[in-house]
Amino acid sequence: MSEQKTVSFERPVLRGTIQVPGDKSISHRAVMLGSIAEGKTTISGFLDGEDCLSTIDMFRKLGVTITRKGTDVVVESPGIANWQTPTETLDAGNSGTTARLMLGILSGSSVTSKMCGDQYLSKRPMKRVTGPLGLMGAKITSDEHDDFLPLTVEGTTLKAIDYQMPVASAQVKSAVLLAGLHGEGETSVTEISVSRDHTERMLMQFGAQLTQEGKTIRIAGGQKLTGTDVVVPGDISSAAFFMVAAAMVKDSVVTFEKVGLNPTRTGILDVLEAMGVSMKQLEEHGFSGERYGTIQISHSTLQATEIGGELIPRLIDELPVLALLATQAEGTTIIRDAEELRVKETDRIEAVATELRKLGATIETTPDGMIITGPTPLSGGTLQSYGDHRLGMMAAIAGLITSEPVHIENPSCIAISYPRFFEDLSDLVSEEIQ
Repeated sequence: MSEQKTVSFERPVLRGTIQVPGDKSISHRAVMLGSIAEGKTTISGFLDGEDCLSTIDMFRKLGVTITRKGTDVVVESPGIANWQTPTETLDAGNSGTTARLMLGILSGSSVTSKMCGDQYLSKRPMKRVTGPLGLMGAKITSDEHDDFLPLTVEGTTLKAIDYQMPVASAQVKSAVLLAGLHGEGETSVTEISVSRDHTERMLMQFGAQLTQEGKTIRIAGGQKLTGTDVVVPGDISSAAFFMVAAAMVKDSVVTFEKVGLNPTRTGILDVLEAMGVSMKQLEEHGFSGERYGTIQISHSTLQATEIGGELIPRLIDELPVLALLATQAEGTTIIRDAEELRVKETDRIEAVATELRKLGATIETTPDGMIITGPTPLSGGTLQSYGDHRLGMMAAIAGLITSEPVHIENPSCIAISYPRFFEDLSDLVSEEIQ
């Protein structure tokens, strides 16, 4: 029998202050670059979710010493040139970020390793990364089909390329830049739309030299990184679920402390503003190129909007919960240019539409998005998570506004990015979740 969580509140109101877990993207990259670098790296605010722990486990198998105490992590590495050839398969778990960025890193290393993933990650395509890496001379092979894990990577000397991105993807961009770091010559990546830039910011924090002109980033090969201190802000993609909850639930006011405000990630705030959500930025700080601050969100009368174009890469992970928000907005919300959702942990376009329809939502899917008509009263029901943390959290937030309870199948996947999600939800509404 599958695991199940029931979300049921009677006239909930969300009030209080919350500090969401550390940014998943930044946590991954801090461990990765700390392991590539020589010397000691200290990380504070690390996200101790399953995805990021998969990244730590990989580097331990490569001979990097990593100690962790809660959200504090210390990485002590001999540098990528002195990694050990792993005796076990490197398991990326459910983490697409881990798998795709590691393909770039391992391609330019001196070790040979095999990488696998769980049943969900093994269905996610890797060709968008292995393609450009192959142009650099990477030696990546598969027992079956080179578009999916498991894959074997034989580290080798790579050559620089000038890569024109066919899609907006921070994972592909990062994989090529990290491979270029250990290639011969200068590698460039040109984006079609600006995607999250945590890799570029953190490479410079570790001492790498990069140049950027417009949408083109260049990195010279042969550079060495040096261990440093990294502070991880709160993950705005995790905060987005409670931001949407505060916007939808009557009389709610929630303050988010120390949440990341990197401009390549704040598309969620732009959409909330466009939909008429009452929002205040109370303070803002910056460190090592990453910005963070305090945001307050209050319940508001919602208006439909259109989400597309260059906004999409800045909020790709928030689109499932924004679809839920759109069911409560006056008018027709259109999400377009979001084909990337079809190759996430699951096909999020079809999955989101299927699950929200169970609650009574009016949603039409398109090849690159959704058309959502509101406002629509939502009933209860049993929703599938598909092993996808974003869908599991979306289902839980839906339970705040449904007339009957929402039962979530296999909710444990939420721990991938937000281990304390249900505890924080209970604290904000001051009621028990069954």
